[in-house]
Formats: sequence, C-alpha cells, structure tokens
Amino acid sequence: MSADREAPTVRARTNPAPAAAIIIPLLVGAAVAIVLGVYGKVHEPRFFSVNVAGFSSPTAVKAWLATLAAVLALGQLTSALAMYGKIPGFNPPWIGAVHVWTGRLAVLVSVPVAVHCLFALGFQDYQTRVLLHSLFGCFFYGAFVAKMLLLTRKGLPGWVIPVAGGLVLTGLVGIWLTSALWFFQNHGLTF
Repeated sequence: MSADREAPTVRARTNPAPAAAIIIPLLVGAAVAIVLGVYGKVHEPRFFSVNVAGFSSPTAVKAWLATLAAVLALGQLTSALAMYGKIPGFNPPWIGAVHVWTGRLAVLVSVPVAVHCLFALGFQDYQTRVLLHSLFGCFFYGAFVAKMLLLTRKGLPGWVIPVAGGLVLTGLVGIWLTSALWFFQNHGLTF
C-alpha cells in the first residue's frame, strides 16, 4: 500500500518535460521583447498618430485606452483570484469566460497604443520615465506572448500560469504608471 502511494510522487518529481515546457515559451517571450525594443530603437520614428474623434489629442487617446486596458487587467486579476479560490465564496461558473474576455479586450485596446508608440516614437531613453515606459512596453508584450504559449502546455506546475499572469499585469501597470498616470497628472482627466 505504501509503495502504491509513493510511485506517482516519484514519477512526478522525475518528469523533465515541464522544464522545457516552461523555458521555451519564456525564451520566445524574451525574444519578442528584445525584437520590439531593437526595432523601436533602430527604426526612424514616423511621428504619425492614433487619434479618435472626440479626443483632444493622440496622447489623450493613448492615456484613456491605456486606462481602459489597466481596468480590464484589474478584472483579469479579480477573475483569476476567483478561479484559484482566493475569494472565499465567489467562483461562479462564468468567471472563466470573464477572465478570457477581459484579457482579450485588454490586449485589443492596448494594440493601437503600442502601434503608435512603436512606429511614431520608437524606443526612447532620453528621460527615466520614458525609458521605463519603453522597457515596460517591450516586457508586457514579451510576457503576454510567453503566457499565451504557456497556456497551450499541459502538465505545468500550478504556479506557472499565475506567475505568468502576474508578470503580464506588472508590465501593463508599469506602462500605465509611466504614461497615462503621467498624462493625467500633467493635463488633468481631459479627453
């Protein structure tokens, strides 16, 4: 009886597959972050802008889209906590769908901001805030790619996806703090 209980534990400890299943997506994510940073640094900025009718400037559009992405990311955090049983008494059957769709929408609204930043401005480092913003932007998309690849892997340790999600959230919060928050502090909550 004792041998039967120990055998699965021994097999789980000696399974090398999770290491490669984790390392490869992390390397791909790191490559995405580096490619974005290098491209942003070496290409000639075009200074075109993303603008939406009703907004006072392209910077206002970017600040509000980044804020929407950050709010959706907080929805991601809340739904993830519920799915992992960290909110006592709250784990409705629809929470997984909420988690998936808030994530999709957060990335979707971040894309016009990223396209503008990457093509119009490139990777900038003339000021600490701007350098951090550029680094967080590259990190966010690299972490996002790594997380999406990790989601396709089976048999990962239970901590991997929450850590990957936390890194994506950290990148997005860093982007928001170094851009939208700065904009609102300097221009008010203007549209």
